[in-house]
Amino acid sequence: MKRTVTALAALCLAVTTVGCDVQARKEIEAEKKAQEQGPPPPERIAQSCKVEGRAPKIGIVPINLQALFFNQINTGAKTVADRAGAQTQIVNGNDDSTTQANAIDDLVANKYDAIIVDAVDTEGIKPAIRRANAAGVKVVAVDATVDDPAVSTQVGTANAEGGRQLAEHLNKISGGEGEIGIVGALNSTVQLERQKGFTDTITAKGMKIKTVVDGRNIQENAQTAAENLLTGSPDLPYAYATGEPALIGLAAAVNSQRRSEDVKVVGWDLSTQAVDGLRAGWIVGVVQQNTFRFGHEAMNAAIDLACGRTPAKDVPVPTQIVTPENVRDYLYYLEK
Repeated sequence: MKRTVTALAALCLAVTTVGCDVQARKEIEAEKKAQEQGPPPPERIAQSCKVEGRAPKIGIVPINLQALFFNQINTGAKTVADRAGAQTQIVNGNDDSTTQANAIDDLVANKYDAIIVDAVDTEGIKPAIRRANAAGVKVVAVDATVDDPAVSTQVGTANAEGGRQLAEHLNKISGGEGEIGIVGALNSTVQLERQKGFTDTITAKGMKIKTVVDGRNIQENAQTAAENLLTGSPDLPYAYATGEPALIGLAAAVNSQRRSEDVKVVGWDLSTQAVDGLRAGWIVGVVQQNTFRFGHEAMNAAIDLACGRTPAKDVPVPTQIVTPENVRDYLYYLEK
């Protein structure tokens, strides 16, 4: 809440002390209540079973353990596993397809019953998934879409559609005019889909793509790329970030170059930095995925598969556009 207090204290300079104090208290209490409510609970808890006399063993291989996004998927998955009585192990993919493939092979060798994976490279991960499937270990793909028969269930967002929706939102703000810089992750299949859905839509409306820089889905790289983008385009009116590290890096660059008065930003996935930008008004839209529900649905599918049941092949999870007007309703996404 420290950031909220600081922002409201600045606002107090423009109004009477008593009035501001009352308003500040109201805002702080409202935001505290919104954040404390936490994410919605799982809609379902899969019925567990015994596998060779023990609880099911479910492995989880995220892209990394840096981004809040992936940690929230893990939290959602563990919430279901704990309530169902399943065992879990999380192995950091460390933004590397080979590391993820090795993790899958190790989980298979250690007789895990099902594996949940969020693939760095949706093509590169296929051989490891096929090896797991051949060994009788079921695989659930979450977030990143892995188009392969060896994947038993796919849980996630239509990434291109989310990019399209964000482009429509920005078009209403821009009136179809102006140039856009993009901070992407050219090594990420998911973020390339988001980039294409956005660019196809926004250019069809009349806007132009100025420059695309590669943050590689790593926060430090994204900030450097965003700094270069803004330095090279001093009059750039709009920017788009395709993922959480990209948006955090872009936010840092906007602040360091004091560009918040002249650049409007849209992107993916809430963070403290994104919420600060939304409150200040220069971040005008963020696609928020229901990360906790990703974890809920993925773990339910994994337990069902481990117990011999057949879950749905595709489990879509809806997104929402967070704006300066409704950001308070989504503050629980700042928690792991």
